Amino acid sequence: MQVDMHYYGTFAMARAAGLNAETCKTIATAAQFVDDNAFNKSMAFKDCARLDIISTAHHCASVKNINDSDQRYVWVPFHFLPGNEGIDYTERLICRQNSDIAKEMIEHHLSKANEPYAVTLIGIAAHVYADTFSHYGFSGVSSRRNEVDNFTINLHDLSSDIEKYIKNKTDDFFTKNGPFGGVFDNIKAVALDAIEKLSGALGHGAVATYPDRPYLKWDFVYEQYGKKTSHRDNHETFLIACEELHSVFCRFASARADLVEFEAKPFSEIKKIVSNVLSTQAKCDGRIEAWQKAASSGDLFPNGSEIIPSYSEDTWHNQREAFSEMPDSRAVLQQDVFRFYQAASIHRTYVLRDLLPKHDLLID
Repeated sequence: MQVDMHYYGTFAMARAAGLNAETCKTIATAAQFVDDNAFNKSMAFKDCARLDIISTAHHCASVKNINDSDQRYVWVPFHFLPGNEGIDYTERLICRQNSDIAKEMIEHHLSKANEPYAVTLIGIAAHVYADTFSHYGFSGVSSRRNEVDNFTINLHDLSSDIEKYIKNKTDDFFTKNGPFGGVFDNIKAVALDAIEKLSGALGHGAVATYPDRPYLKWDFVYEQYGKKTSHRDNHETFLIACEELHSVFCRFASARADLVEFEAKPFSEIKKIVSNVLSTQAKCDGRIEAWQKAASSGDLFPNGSEIIPSYSEDTWHNQREAFSEMPDSRAVLQQDVFRFYQAASIHRTYVLRDLLPKHDLLID
């Protein structure tokens, strides 16, 4: 998923659940910042304190993606939560929609609702949970199970402008990041194949950003293991994701009455509005605009019309960069970005050392 869903859609579902606007903004920022936080250095303070920061993402073309440790520390816990279905180890690592493991993660994180880092933790959980509805069928480690027959990818029911835009985005990505400069007779299929190899068959690199576009109906054939055809209706799965996120935020609101501004609006009352937003065939900015129009319509939130505050990853990056100038390290403990790093460490440790081993999956 992209910023239109991870931030604007997440904010909308949290706000519809009755949480106050500031809490919704922090939750949604944490959810999107998972994709924007590639920083993993140690920071030293003037009073000799130190903060070790973990990354929760890398750029899709980063060479770190083919590093086995980075795959297991970053992509598995934050983007491709294993579904634990099947027999073989690599099959059990494949992400599944709304898996039992994902639900158990949500239960655990909701149990921490009264901790100082609870708001950012539920934001991180929202990102990981939502990704199970878009990243399903792929795993967060380099695996032949992620390989796709790139010539079999078909996109359906698109306007000509959007279809051209999507294909150009794929071509542009490979031109900028591919080892051969993007000069091919059949750029679409060959470029995707090269991206797949560049990433070491990690995640959904073989199908570019197709899983992340909420309006897309498409299908493809896996290269290995029976050459199964996968038929995808992103609109359908994203709509389910929104309903599940709304439910999670309602439960969080029940546990944190101090963060509630008004009574939740049942998802059944906003489902059609959300569905219309998700069906918007547009670039990311256009999809963000669709969320904003829904918010300002007065029908999405219990309090009527409002505007979703704009997202900027620089807000938390700048907050982090200011840490080193603080004379007393204790001043950072209440900062949102510190709470994010705190929650990210807790989430990763829980997933890798508790949740997955509980289900006989050893990742690290």
